[in-house]
Amino acid sequence: MDYYMEAPKKLPIKAKVDVLVAGGGPAGFAAVVNAARQGVSTMLIEQAGDVGGVATTGLMSHWTGNTEGGFYEEILERCGDVNNKTINHEQLKTLMLEMLDEAGITLQLYTFAADVIVENNTLKGVIVESKSGREVILAKVTVDCTGDGDIAAKAGVPYQKGRESDGKMQPMTLMFQVAGVDVERAVLPACFEDNLKVEKGYIQDLAKERLPFPAGHVLLYRSPIPGVVTCNMTNAINVDGTKSEDLTKATITCRKQIEPIVKFLREFVPGFENCYVIKSASIIGVRETRHFKGEYTLTEEDILEARVFDDWVVTRAHFNFDVHNMSGSGLDETGVQKHFKQKRGYTIPYRCLIPVNIDNLLLAGRNISGTHMAHSNYRVMPICANLGQAAGIAAALAVKENVTPRKLDVRKVQELLKKNRVSL
Repeated sequence: MDYYMEAPKKLPIKAKVDVLVAGGGPAGFAAVVNAARQGVSTMLIEQAGDVGGVATTGLMSHWTGNTEGGFYEEILERCGDVNNKTINHEQLKTLMLEMLDEAGITLQLYTFAADVIVENNTLKGVIVESKSGREVILAKVTVDCTGDGDIAAKAGVPYQKGRESDGKMQPMTLMFQVAGVDVERAVLPACFEDNLKVEKGYIQDLAKERLPFPAGHVLLYRSPIPGVVTCNMTNAINVDGTKSEDLTKATITCRKQIEPIVKFLREFVPGFENCYVIKSASIIGVRETRHFKGEYTLTEEDILEARVFDDWVVTRAHFNFDVHNMSGSGLDETGVQKHFKQKRGYTIPYRCLIPVNIDNLLLAGRNISGTHMAHSNYRVMPICANLGQAAGIAAALAVKENVTPRKLDVRKVQELLKKNRVSL
């Protein structure tokens, strides 16, 4: 590879804040709101043109799983119906902006985290890149909610990608919506194990036979909008979400699958005879990339045993081991959905949010410290939102007490969490 040596230059300091949150998805949104509510100065940077990440620009269909409590439930309540987990994307985009404004947060969209400022193993700030140029944001504590852990990686926190045995990562998906569906007649498989009988056979078998590889499964979710269904059916394998060329490849692969999928729905799925595409996600959905090394690494056994950690910061987290097939459609052989046996929910310890080696940095969302299998459970949005809540409160307390997050007494975080819908 050839190189060009960029000339050094002075960068303007755009802002100095107590807590900086990078990434405006469910984890980042929760982190910055909860930090601001503790009375510290906060800033949120987000690469897209809307807040919400996979919940909005990613066009995710619903808040999945049976997680209870925390900031996640507040979001549902603010959406108007705590029992309805389906997402009205345009409503949620606006609601999130309103909540950021209420909390007095400085928001900067269309902004990438380009580099970090680290001195003596302590994160001092982030260099950002946007239409405004290359600028510096200094922060006493930074919360990395970028999903891929871009801040942590640039700061030198050790990590591994994907599955421990071979480094393979779960496939990517471009979500899309179809309208014109007779939802009263519609067959709506909500998981891979729903191989429902339709007129011409079994729906998952038909999809595997008829859809272009590596597509080949049917996951359909009713939208709050009449006649609209959200489709989780495109599939791109052997791609790395930390590489722009692979994100491009995955987007092209998935977009080419949309038309054949719609034709399949019209021909084989009751209620979809007259369906048509009305919207697709603005960003590709990335399920798995980096797993960082933290003070503790959450494991599959911790989840199965419903272990209660002394330093818990997330409680009543509940989903299943949702490992998508890394060589085709459907579930990986290690994945389980309907038959996940642990019904009690589990806790996540504060130590999973604290990266080794680097101070004044917290992790939240799918980039916390956990194994490949554990990650397949906690990566979903309700759990990520509650991870963000914990990280935001911890970051604010660390600033107020003038300690690093690593040195913070977690019992003080727990006391505030108990006052904010979190209980064991």
